[in-house]
Amino acid sequence: MSKHEIRIPEGFILGAAASAWQTEGWSGKKPGQDSYIDAWYQNDQRVWHKGYGPAIATDFANRYREDVALMVASGITHYRTSVNWSRFLTDYENATVDEEYASYYENLIDELHRHGIELMLCLEHYEVPAQLFENYGGWQSKHVVGLFEKYAERVFSRFAGKVKRWFVFNEPVVVQTRVYLDALRWPYEQNTNKWMQWNHHKNLATAKVVRLFRQKGYEGTIGTILNPEVTYPRSSAPHDVKAARIYDLFYNRVFLDPAIKGTYPEELLQLLEKHDVQWEVTEEELAVIADNTVDEVGLNLYYPHRVKAPSRAWNPETPFHPAFYYEHFELPGRRMNPSRGWEIEPRIVYDMAQRMKEEYGNLPWFVAESGMGVENEAQYKSETGEIQDHYRISFISEHLYQTLRAHAEGCNCQGYMVWAFTDNVSPMNAFKNRYGLIEIDLNNNRQRRMKKSAHWFRELRNSGVLVLELNNEHR
Repeated sequence: MSKHEIRIPEGFILGAAASAWQTEGWSGKKPGQDSYIDAWYQNDQRVWHKGYGPAIATDFANRYREDVALMVASGITHYRTSVNWSRFLTDYENATVDEEYASYYENLIDELHRHGIELMLCLEHYEVPAQLFENYGGWQSKHVVGLFEKYAERVFSRFAGKVKRWFVFNEPVVVQTRVYLDALRWPYEQNTNKWMQWNHHKNLATAKVVRLFRQKGYEGTIGTILNPEVTYPRSSAPHDVKAARIYDLFYNRVFLDPAIKGTYPEELLQLLEKHDVQWEVTEEELAVIADNTVDEVGLNLYYPHRVKAPSRAWNPETPFHPAFYYEHFELPGRRMNPSRGWEIEPRIVYDMAQRMKEEYGNLPWFVAESGMGVENEAQYKSETGEIQDHYRISFISEHLYQTLRAHAEGCNCQGYMVWAFTDNVSPMNAFKNRYGLIEIDLNNNRQRRMKKSAHWFRELRNSGVLVLELNNEHR
C-alpha cells in the first residue's frame, strides 16, 4: 500500500450529472407530452423496481433551488442534465415551445449562474417523444431527424446565450440496443436492421445539430456524450483479440468514429453487409457526418467489458446479433459491486484516455459519468442519520486518480463528473441502487440529506489535492 497525492489542475471539472426524466417529475406536462421512457413505464410498469417511475422522480422541478444550494455545499463546479424534448415542445411537427417548461429552465439556469455553477445541457437523454416513437418508429425515421433539428434550433435560440457547453445525445447507443438488439425492454422487438438504422440516424442528427450550432454562430462548444465499453479480450490469443475488436466495432466505434473522425469504420460496414443488415444511408448523409464532427465528447465510464471468442454455434434462423462473434467473460478474482453486479476496475479511465490520445487525435473530453450504485444504503447510516458511503468515496477517488494521472501524461481530459448528484430514478432499477452524493428519502417526502461523500467532495474541491492510498494493482 502506498500513499499518493495528485494536484487537481486549475479549471478541471469536478461536477455531477443527471437527466431531465430521471429527476424533474414535471407536473406541468400536457397531454401528448410523454417520452419513450414514459410510454415504457406505462406499458411495462411491472419491471420497474417497486413501481417507482419518472412521474415524480426526485421532484427536482419543484425543488431545484434547494438542490442548487446542495450543489454549492457539495463543491460541484459543473452540473450536466438534459432538456426533455418531449416536454419542451407542445407540437413536435411545428416545434412549438411549451412556455411554462422553457421558463422553468430559464429560472434553473439563472439559479445556477447566481451560485457560480456551470450548466452543461444535453438535447436528448432517451427522451424521444412517445408520439414520434408510435407514429414514426422513433429514430427509425429520417423525418424524426428533421424534427429533432427543429427542436434543437428552438432550444439553442432560447438558451444559447447563457449555456456555453452543449451535447446532442447522452449514450445514443443504449435505447435501440436494449429494445432492438437484445429485446430486453419494451416493446421487445429483436431487429438488428432497426438497431443499425437508429444508430445511423442518431449519428446523422448529431452532425446536423453540430452544423446548425456553427452556422448560427453560437458561442461555446457542441459535443456528444458517449458510453464506450472499455473492452478487454480474455487472452492474447488471436481468436479472443478478434472477439474484443468486433465487440468494440459494434458498441463503441459505431458512435465514436462518426462523431470524432466523421466516418464509419470500414470493418463495421463490411460485417453489416456480410450479415445482410439492412439500413438506409446516402452519400449526402455520409458527407454531412464527415463535415460536422464534434468539438468535444463526454465519456460515461463505469466498468470494464471482457469478452472471449464464442464457443457455441449460431442459430441461422435468428436475426444477426454481434454476439455471433463474442461471449462475455468474467475475470476470476475481479473486484465487484455486488449491488449492481458490475466489476470495479478504475484502469478503464486511464486506458480510454490513452486511446483518445492515440486513436482520436487527443480531442478534448471528460468523464461525463462515473459512479457506484448501492442497494439499501440506509444500513450505512450513522447515529445522526448520515449515510457513511466510504465505498463511494473509494470508487470516486480511484477513478478520479486515473483521470488525473492521464491528464498529467498529456491526455486531453478536462474533468470528472459523478453520476449522480442525487439518488434518482433509473430504468427498471428505479430507486433500488442509489448513486447520489445526496440521499433522497422516499419515506420522508423525498427529503434531501448530504451523504459523507458529498462532504468529502467539497473538501476535495477546496484543497485541490486528491490523496489516495493505492495497492500496486491499482496504479
